[in-house]
Amino acid sequence: MGYFKNIIEDESKKDYYINLKKFVEEEYENKTIYPERKKIYAALEKTPYENVKVVILGQDPYHGEGEAHGLSFSVCPGIKIPPSLKNIYKELNAELGCYIPNNGYLDKWAKQGVLLLNAVLTVEKDTPASHKGKGWEILTDRIIEEINKKDEPVVFMLWGNFAKSKESLLNNPKHLVLSSAHPSPFSARHGFFGNNHFKTANEFLEKNGIKPIDWQIENI
Repeated sequence: MGYFKNIIEDESKKDYYINLKKFVEEEYENKTIYPERKKIYAALEKTPYENVKVVILGQDPYHGEGEAHGLSFSVCPGIKIPPSLKNIYKELNAELGCYIPNNGYLDKWAKQGVLLLNAVLTVEKDTPASHKGKGWEILTDRIIEEINKKDEPVVFMLWGNFAKSKESLLNNPKHLVLSSAHPSPFSARHGFFGNNHFKTANEFLEKNGIKPIDWQIENI
């Protein structure tokens, strides 16, 4: 996790984090919470600070059984592909000719430097946004701010109004900020489809001498 670990340690001394930790621990003890405890920080572990090339921001984890594993938009192998991710795959197919895989496991992206970060890192089963406003957003805003300070160019993909609200944290001219509608079935046709974010991101990385992302998720 590297530098991200330092950020968490720094934040963990603050009152909001102490209260958040207490709340989350009580929730895990008394309810069904996703992802499992050891995967709360999976995105930061799989894509350490120095490796971040692209940030894809989600709102909170999937709340269905067995879905969330700590990476935004991703589900474990063997789990049905959620509707938003299906639309992401459709856009990748249209932009780059990627075939639609049989799984929603985005681990390959994370390993290449795509930080799949949710603003809220835990959720109660079948209750979306149940851990919103408890303090996670303060921590993840700090993480976004620290990535904004990087000298190496980073692409931020902000999909939907919630993600777009983080644009105010991004003021480093070295980075590329791409925003559009959310890939959910309710909004994908209002600007997500045809946004060309994946192609644009790779062109930007290459222009800056950074290896582009291989977006093709393979069949399992």
